[in-house]
Amino acid sequence: MKSFGQRAQGLRLERMRANPMWTGEAFRNLHPVRPGLRDANAPRPTLAEFLCGGARRVPAAPLPALDPRAAWRHAPAGGLRATWLGHSTVLLEVDGVRLLTDPVWGARASPSQLVGPRRFQPVPVALRAMPPVDAVLLSHDHYDHLCYPTVRALAKTGVPFVTSLGVGAHLEAFGVPPERITELEWWQAHRLPGTEVEITAAPSQHFSGRGLKDRNATLWSSLVVRSPRHRVFFSGDTGLTDQYAEIRTRLGPFDLVLLEVGAFHPSWGDIHLGPVNALEALRLLGGGAFMPVHWGTFSLALHDWDEPAETLLQLAPQQGVHLLMPRLGEAVEPAQVEGVTPWWRGVGNDGTQAVEPLSWPKALPFPLD
Repeated sequence: MKSFGQRAQGLRLERMRANPMWTGEAFRNLHPVRPGLRDANAPRPTLAEFLCGGARRVPAAPLPALDPRAAWRHAPAGGLRATWLGHSTVLLEVDGVRLLTDPVWGARASPSQLVGPRRFQPVPVALRAMPPVDAVLLSHDHYDHLCYPTVRALAKTGVPFVTSLGVGAHLEAFGVPPERITELEWWQAHRLPGTEVEITAAPSQHFSGRGLKDRNATLWSSLVVRSPRHRVFFSGDTGLTDQYAEIRTRLGPFDLVLLEVGAFHPSWGDIHLGPVNALEALRLLGGGAFMPVHWGTFSLALHDWDEPAETLLQLAPQQGVHLLMPRLGEAVEPAQVEGVTPWWRGVGNDGTQAVEPLSWPKALPFPLD
């Protein structure tokens, strides 16, 4: 199946083998895992539980969403704006540069568009209606972050990709020319040509793989965006790691922090944050306006779909956190937003499932082969 991608070869593989995280035939997390992150006694969910368990794994109706295109026609007054488009997909506008994080427009977080976790509703704006983007930022190669049909469509636009070491092999297999791919190791930076914006790969505590035989065959990273005026942190996927304090020292302070808060479970607490550990990660990073991502789009764990939002709404004010919880498609400037409106509470809080399936076009606006 073409969506699996391909393994690195040649000079790319040589570079990967020279990386200090490469041990044997794969990358490894080398930083010690914090005690207590993973509950060794918590049973891992069975396949049946993962696929069918939990009455409130998905909302009972589509979530409220805005069309952001009118807002995008005008530059942000303060130079920094973020638009959450679902899961970990965010359009960042940083001092005149547009960056798209982990873009996923596909219907499923899966190698197949017929089976696998299905998104709650389409992205607020069609991919073909997106404004020109200066770069796509890819944290790692999991299906809910590296989407085959989305990359196939973006490959035709001429946009460059900045990603973690080894992921370029997948991108080339999906049709992205090698000259438009920049692969970073941790602490390595890339200046976008013709701009003052720099992208730096930074540590995260996670793993990678798209098939049964390629676990950890590519690197995973968080990503930091820096301009002369602003700094943004994007976690990708990660567990809580003390390396966040080093990121703060070397690359902070941050005006905006995007941290993953969904798909958490006690049995894999070392590789996903969840809302509680996200707040601790924010503290280690030195604070900044906090926009949660990696929630409200796919059901990838057993918790209620809105549990991350409710937990943050309760805990963040107690810790003095500047929390941003925009609706899908709502373009926000962190410096201009105060307070949170729990917009999600009007959607499916009675434990019911959607009465009708969410509508999708009969044909996606990009090829699948």
